[in-house]
Amino acid sequence: MIGVGFIGAIIIGIFAGWIAEQVMGRNHGLITNLIVGLVGALVGAFLARMFHIHFFGWLGSLLVSTVGAIVLLWILGLFRGRDRG
Repeated sequence: MIGVGFIGAIIIGIFAGWIAEQVMGRNHGLITNLIVGLVGALVGAFLARMFHIHFFGWLGSLLVSTVGAIVLLWILGLFRGRDRG
């Protein structure tokens, strides 16, 4: 998360985790959303680098973190055998 600081990263992580849980139809708590959002930020940053996508600031970090969190929840759902439909 480029240019957002420590507190900004936590806020973005919570929002990214919450958005991902809404998109994926899950129900998590605040701490789980934070963890999913922060790990999702790592996944999203990896994917952004892989596809040569540059992002900066709050909005870019939120978008990349949310995409990463959605991918993370999707992958976890595959391993857990969760009903997706």
